[in-house]
Amino acid sequence: MDTQQNKLFSSSRREFLQTATGVAGLTTFGTIGLATAKNDNTGQLSDDPFTLGVASGDPLPDSVVLWTRLVPEPLQADGGMPDKKVPVAWKVATRENMQQVVKDGTVYARPEHAHSVHVEPEGLEPNTEYYYQFRVGQNKSPVGRTKTAPAPDSEIDELNFAFASCQNYPSGYYTSHQHLAQEDLDMVFHLGDYIYEGGAQGSFGRGHEPPREIKSLADYRIRHAQYKSDSNLQDAHAAFPWFVTWDDHEVANNYADEIDEGTPPEEFLERRAAAYQAYWEHQPIRRSRMPDGPDMPLYRRFTFGQLAEFNVLDTRQYRDDQTHSSEEAKDPERTILGDEQEQWLLDGFNESASKWNVLANQVPVAATDENADPTEVDFGGGDKWDGYRADRQTLLDAMANDADLNPVVITGDVHRNYAYNLKADFSNPDSETVGTEYVGTSISSFGDTSGLTQYGPSAGEPWQRFYNVDRGYVRCTLTPEQWQADYRVVSTVEEQSATIDTLASFVTEAGNPGAQLASERPEEEPIEITDIRPNQEGDLNNEYATVKNEGDSEIDMTDFILSFEGGRAQNYTFGDVTLGAGETITVRNGSGEDTDSTVYTGWDGAVLNNSNPDTVVVANDEGIILDEESYQPT
Repeated sequence: MDTQQNKLFSSSRREFLQTATGVAGLTTFGTIGLATAKNDNTGQLSDDPFTLGVASGDPLPDSVVLWTRLVPEPLQADGGMPDKKVPVAWKVATRENMQQVVKDGTVYARPEHAHSVHVEPEGLEPNTEYYYQFRVGQNKSPVGRTKTAPAPDSEIDELNFAFASCQNYPSGYYTSHQHLAQEDLDMVFHLGDYIYEGGAQGSFGRGHEPPREIKSLADYRIRHAQYKSDSNLQDAHAAFPWFVTWDDHEVANNYADEIDEGTPPEEFLERRAAAYQAYWEHQPIRRSRMPDGPDMPLYRRFTFGQLAEFNVLDTRQYRDDQTHSSEEAKDPERTILGDEQEQWLLDGFNESASKWNVLANQVPVAATDENADPTEVDFGGGDKWDGYRADRQTLLDAMANDADLNPVVITGDVHRNYAYNLKADFSNPDSETVGTEYVGTSISSFGDTSGLTQYGPSAGEPWQRFYNVDRGYVRCTLTPEQWQADYRVVSTVEEQSATIDTLASFVTEAGNPGAQLASERPEEEPIEITDIRPNQEGDLNNEYATVKNEGDSEIDMTDFILSFEGGRAQNYTFGDVTLGAGETITVRNGSGEDTDSTVYTGWDGAVLNNSNPDTVVVANDEGIILDEESYQPT
């Protein structure tokens, strides 16, 4: 792994590091304190200090990070801990009952690190399952399971892992984590938005603490502790080693490097420093990754035998500010990775001897055409790689230049499932497919949805192979011959229990980039959209879409869905409607009397001309999208 990953400080960052005061440990962290703590009685605590559970992460062939934090009172600024260091005993064993101990020791949990500990036992055997536990006085932590990485030159027949992202605490219960913890996996990737910074309260009794937007170190610590207190999340952490990276909400929505809308850079860097410190304190990340003020070297690389190499990216800390101008997005100087990280990634590609080369990435790489006219392409800008066209093309060119690279991108952020073929030139959908991107939905963010699912391309994304809006995670099985991605979705996040199913499975064959449907495609009724009319002269009733039964027999359309915003919002659900062969039915916005050929949404706001993308879809009662059409705003 490359340990020289700090970018050069900007002038505002230097100014912050010279002047920041009042936040313990932000400017100079010192050593972590691994000295054996003998003859020290400060480990006697009256309450259970292991309320946040345990976790492991960043496994190497001979080592892994073991994490816990002592916090009897998670929602207090000091965690209910004394302002002094506390010795924490730890041990690693080959059995779950903690027999056959192979490593043990004692470390200090220090107040300047929120009494978190990051233990890195060395000399472990590669590709081996271990169990670990912490103890303070008479208090013992839960037992965690972890696993080391295979030796770099070893042949691996199969690797099983999952990736997840976006777990807004007030938006729903972590039912996905409940099922994730029960999977048979070697590891888990979390691709960002581990916490959310806002003050949302939701409707499930899981309101954010503190109940406001967080900005101070104490606030970020409380917010992380609140999230970590969820028992399902704790179980998922305790079951496997995790690789984590951040997106934006670990600090502030859509921030870019030192830019946060409306905040002076020197002020925002102070907030970022607090957020980065709290993030490190609550994740199983190595001590070498400890932040230095507002900078934290998070991007890193892991090799799993000859089978796979994982490049964990940071697309947030080094990026230029977002732009919504398609012309500005084409600026060759714009970057989402930063020069150093980009070169590190390209060097990794060039030097890799692995069968599969994986990017653990935050925001979608695949392009989105935001122009409603099917004959014109406009990838726009925004927070995704669309807004950083030069970096994306550099990445795609690197994929195209090595036929043995087998590149796959795993992505979070957008709260939806996608499978994409990555094109050599997105302005030409017929260009070569050079890689594959699997995008995972959220754990809970946006709560339950309509569950719409699309197989194949969309109007604005002909390289799309799958789309879905349920909640869950993606389970992956990797062999030398193929990558299989199983989209695992839960029935609900609005109740504390839920079922889980594999909605669809896709494979990517080694040497043949792109996603191929491996599971059975659901039945799709022959319903097509034949006419769309956006708002005319302010009359809502002029907004409509018409669908037609193109089949030879009648279709029961009860609970079919017509979405005026491409499945993202404005979903109208049909009542008791049967459509005969060749018949049409029109859904008009606004109010009116329903007839056999016309029904009204009853909505009092516009449904067309205000969506992105500018598409209308119709789906059956199973949520399978049957047809999609673009429309032209007037």
